[in-house]
Formats: sequence, structure tokens, C-alpha cells
Amino acid sequence: MFARRSCLALPTIARFVRFNGGSSHTVATPLPARQLESEAPAPLTEEEFSSMIIHGRSLYPPSYHPRTHSVPVAQLQFRAYHPQFLELYMHFVGHAAAALGIPISRPVYLPTQRSLWTVPRGPFVHKKSQENFERKVHKRAIKAWDADPEVVDRWVRYIARHAMPGVGLRVTQWKRAPPGIGQQMVDAAVGSTRLGSDADNVKALAEKIVQQEL
Repeated sequence: MFARRSCLALPTIARFVRFNGGSSHTVATPLPARQLESEAPAPLTEEEFSSMIIHGRSLYPPSYHPRTHSVPVAQLQFRAYHPQFLELYMHFVGHAAAALGIPISRPVYLPTQRSLWTVPRGPFVHKKSQENFERKVHKRAIKAWDADPEVVDRWVRYIARHAMPGVGLRVTQWKRAPPGIGQQMVDAAVGSTRLGSDADNVKALAEKIVQQEL
């Protein structure tokens, strides 16, 4: 964001230096409106902005693309014992989705799972002394919309290849089916049943022929 704003900044004042007998002074004069309009750069597209080399871009939050049809395509759930590793990995996942043009939601904080164990410190004399142990599992979720299944598969493979140790990932994807897929599945099931009955008939006929020949 910061880099994009700096690229689109326009100069409003031109400075000229005049030399009079060795001394110099600066005169500020405003530029004409027509000159400003002619020098205004064209707005950058998302592809051009993503291909630009901007040092320190990963330090800023990822850009979130707007949804077009609000059709869910994937849901990612993250689990980790250390929240700092979880936040870092989700930051990386968000930047990967922004580079591929996938509209995603902001990280959703799920309830933290807490487990407690109480064990005695030792037998005999120390059996009345107990020790408590606690484990917290932090959970986050991200949802993606309006993206091609191939792009979502590439995104999932990329973040799984660069997975962070100590962070668990579970991906649920929804893919679109063409109209009439239900009837096609019914026809395929009926056809397989018919083939199965024909195979049983052929097997019974073969056994009958073998018995007659023997």
C-alpha cells in the first residue's frame, strides 16, 4: 500500500534556481493544471503492481481482493501451540493469495482449545504433592471465494510446500459440478448394476456348461 501511494504521488510545485552574482535563491511556482494532467501516471494494474520489486513488501499486511460472486471455494484451518508462528504463517498465506488474485477473508480467531493434566510429583512421601500441566492449541481460519479450482490447487500446493514447522493445516475445497451431474451419476450406477447382473448370469451359465461336460 505504501509503495503504491508513493508511486502515484504527483509534484505540485516546480523549483528553479537562479544565479545572480554568485548568490542563488529558490523560487516556487505552481505548475499549470494541464501540465499536471499530462504528467499524471496511469493507474497500475494488479499484475503490474505484483511484478514490481518493492523492498520490504512482506512487512506490510497483504492486500485483500474484493469478492465478485461470493461463491466459496476453499476453507483453511490452522492450528499451533505458539501463536507467533501461527500469525507468521498466516501472513505468508495471505500474501500468496494476494499474488494469485484469490479473494480471501481476514483471519478468523477460533476458540482456543485448553487441556489440563494433574499428576503426582512422586510416590510415597511426595504423593500428596501434585503438579499441573497445561496445553493450549490456538486456531485460526481463512475462507476463499470466486477463484478457479486450478488456481486454488496451485495456492494450496505452494503453501503446503513451504509449510512452517509446528503449524498444522487442514484444507477443505469445494469444486463446481456441471448441470445434470446427478442424473449422470444415477445412470452410471444403474449401468454398473446391469453389468454386475450380466456377469452373474454369464458365470452361472459357465458353471452349468462345466457340469454338463463333466
